[in-house]
Amino acid sequence: MSKVITLLGSTGSIGTQSLDVIRAQGYQVFGLAAHSNVTLLLRQIVEFTPKAVAVVDLHAAEQLKAQLYTMPNPPVLLTGKEGLVELAAMPGADIVLNAVVGIAGLAPTLAAIESGKDLALANKESLVTGGQLVIDAVKKKGVHLLPVDSEHSAIFQCLQDAASAKSLTKILLTASGGPFFGKKKEELQQITAADALRHPTWNMGGKITIDSATLMNKGLELIEAVWLFGLPADKVQVVVQRQSVIHSMVQYNDNSVIAQLGVPDMRIPIQYALTWPERVPGPAPELDFTTLGTLTFDVADEDTFLCLAAAKRAITKGGLCPTAVNGANEQAVELFLQDKIRFLEIGEFVARAAEEFSAGNGAYTLEELYACDAAARAMVRRLANA
Repeated sequence: MSKVITLLGSTGSIGTQSLDVIRAQGYQVFGLAAHSNVTLLLRQIVEFTPKAVAVVDLHAAEQLKAQLYTMPNPPVLLTGKEGLVELAAMPGADIVLNAVVGIAGLAPTLAAIESGKDLALANKESLVTGGQLVIDAVKKKGVHLLPVDSEHSAIFQCLQDAASAKSLTKILLTASGGPFFGKKKEELQQITAADALRHPTWNMGGKITIDSATLMNKGLELIEAVWLFGLPADKVQVVVQRQSVIHSMVQYNDNSVIAQLGVPDMRIPIQYALTWPERVPGPAPELDFTTLGTLTFDVADEDTFLCLAAAKRAITKGGLCPTAVNGANEQAVELFLQDKIRFLEIGEFVARAAEEFSAGNGAYTLEELYACDAAARAMVRRLANA
């Protein structure tokens, strides 16, 4: 059955791979959104003929507006953060796929849910920063929340047997280990942004690649797993699986373990989120076990990579503490990419946020969430003298 998709973050890594899936399945595109990559967005508009597009960066939006004047039947152009939210809520799509990076994805996530649409979620920060708000909205509106991250999709796939899912006791969340797996702090003192951007397995954007190098990405995914699957943080175990072939596993109360395997290709989890509950042929290649070789497992080093331990502490404390560690991390990564702080300082600042920010009474409003995010970012800038 054909579906109509609104894709937020269409020019990023997940966005372009999502369009591979949409193209392969013959789905229609209602809306596309990008931050500032007008050149690529324009090519996407020509191919997929959306009814509406959103561009967050206002200067880039003006550039696109000039280009759209020359097109017959151009899409409606929405601008700024407000335009992104408006596009997420517009009628016309069956499902919204949110591939925006960072806390900027939270408002459109909530807008899509409140408008009654199913949501395919690649923006992990929506659940990290506003998990209670998102889950409450999903329950209120009765929509489906479908994970796109490869690890959460793997867990979701392993839990499709509803009877067995009731006996879930543990999640084994796999990690590639990033480009610095096995290294100790003294070896990471002089790491540059260029070093950290060389991921061994996945092709991702800059921010997510740095998060993988610090293991913050895995910390964010752990928090996301807690919200998606209802287990406490101490029942989510991070396991390093260097080949990125086992995408995650679940353990049941009889100690049996089920894993989801596949080539490291994000088009598999993207497609499953869009076609669920059906499985259909897609553009990703099959896994060849005859050439696979050895699968290895290891323990994540939380003493060296402080972000993972900080994320665990944050979700255990609850409330707005996960919002604080996410905000601290986003600010620290931005400063690292500008060569204003050292690699190891990212983890130090995130750990500081986990210690200093309280959980409050557990409940919070959207305004309180954004205030906490701003305070965490300000703390990092103060510590970095930036």
